[in-house]
Amino acid sequence: MDPKTYPSHPAEQATLVTRVAYGQWHALEDDLVVGRGHVQHRPEGRLFVSVDAWHDTAFAQLAEAMTAALPAPLHTVVDEADTELTARWRRAGFTVLRREVEYAVPTDPEVTGLRAVVPPPGVTVVPAGQADEGMLREVDRVVRAEVEATVGWRSMPAEVVPRTEGDTIVDPALYAVAATPDAYLGLIRVVRVKRPRIGLLAVRAGERRRGVGRALLAHALGVLHRAGTAEAWAEVDKSNAVASALFRGVGARPVGCTMELVR
Repeated sequence: MDPKTYPSHPAEQATLVTRVAYGQWHALEDDLVVGRGHVQHRPEGRLFVSVDAWHDTAFAQLAEAMTAALPAPLHTVVDEADTELTARWRRAGFTVLRREVEYAVPTDPEVTGLRAVVPPPGVTVVPAGQADEGMLREVDRVVRAEVEATVGWRSMPAEVVPRTEGDTIVDPALYAVAATPDAYLGLIRVVRVKRPRIGLLAVRAGERRRGVGRALLAHALGVLHRAGTAEAWAEVDKSNAVASALFRGVGARPVGCTMELVR
C-alpha cells in the first residue's frame, strides 16, 4: 500500500502523520517516529484502535487521522487506572461504553467449592463439542434476545456481540450446555488461545436461580482442572452484580478493570 499523508496542525515541532500500511499509521518529527496507531478487526466485525505516542500532539493527530480514515463506530480499550490515556481518547471524541472487571478464576474444586455441585433434577451437562448444533443455536438466540430485552448486550463480555442473522455461534465445539430431553437451558463457552477464557455463561430467564449456571461453571472449571490448568479468566461488566457474585463465590479474584470506549 502506498503511504498516505494526513495534514497536521502547527506545534512546537511539525508532526507528520502517515498511513504506512493497511491498519498502521506513524507520526513523524524530523524523520523520527514519535507515535504509532493500529487498527484491529475483531472476528465479530467491530474495529478496535490503539495509539502509542510520545506526547499529546502526536496522539491527537494520529487519532484524528485514524478516525477520519476508518468507518464508525470505532472502539478502544484502556486500563481504568490509566487516567492520562483515557483523557486522550476522550479528547479524541470517544466516550465510555462499558466498564469491565477481569477475574482470575481458580479451577481446583477444593478451592472453588464446586466439587459437589450437580445440575438440578432432570438437567444434564453436555460437554463441549457434543451439543446438538440446532438446539445450541436456538438457546443462544433465546438468551441473546432475553439479555437484549433487559440489560442489553453491553452488560455481557466485550467480545460477545450479536453476529449476522442466523449465525450466533462462534464455534459449536467451544460450548457446553445444560440440557433436558426437550431443550437446552443454558450454555458456557470457554476459549483457549493464550489462556482459557470464559467468554460466555448464560441461562434462559425462566431457568435462573436453580443452580444451572453454577453447574455449568463447575463443569467447565472441572474440565480445565483435569487438563492441568490452574486458572481461567473471565470479564464481568462492573454493573452486573449477579455475575460478579457468582465468580467471587468460587474464589475468583479481580486482577484489573478495563474500560471500553467508543466513537
